[in-house]
Amino acid sequence: MHFLTHRPTYAIVTAMNDDYEDVSFEAEHNEPPKGSDPQTRILKLKAELSACHEEKQQNLDGWQRAKADYVNALKRFDEEKRSERQRGVVHAAQALLPAFDALERAKGHGDIPEGFAGIVKQLESGFSSLGLDPFGVTGEPFDPALHDALGQDPAASQEQDDTVSAVLEPGWKIGDAVIRPAKVRVYRYAA
Repeated sequence: MHFLTHRPTYAIVTAMNDDYEDVSFEAEHNEPPKGSDPQTRILKLKAELSACHEEKQQNLDGWQRAKADYVNALKRFDEEKRSERQRGVVHAAQALLPAFDALERAKGHGDIPEGFAGIVKQLESGFSSLGLDPFGVTGEPFDPALHDALGQDPAASQEQDDTVSAVLEPGWKIGDAVIRPAKVRVYRYAA
């Protein structure tokens, strides 16, 4: 078990001359401390190596946790930013929808001057660019999550039962979120 024999190490010494480099090797004498047992040194080095591995793993684990926390924080900030943007759009839409509805009712009755028709088109394109979509058409199935039923009309057939008979005020949504339900009348079939 004498695989650990003391061998001298060498240092490279260089000297620059005018046209070339001289390289020579000189022995460095690293004598082991007197009275140290090779087995004791091996055990000590193994213990130090084990401590280094443990410290490395703790540092790696801490770094991975910090990285995961950072990535999660970025995702949370992005989601909060999208949510705040959508909340702002919803708030603005809720403030503008009554005026838009009044212009639409006036347009439907022919009481709107020509200049205001352009404003209605601008509001429609503005709502569209913000991701707002109108919904609620006659004949679609009644859905209490999307429609407010304000009255009933008699249905002529079983197929018309529980469908929208008239849209009194269109509903608006952004994505899947309903900003305002459509105000409708609903067909009821009486056998």
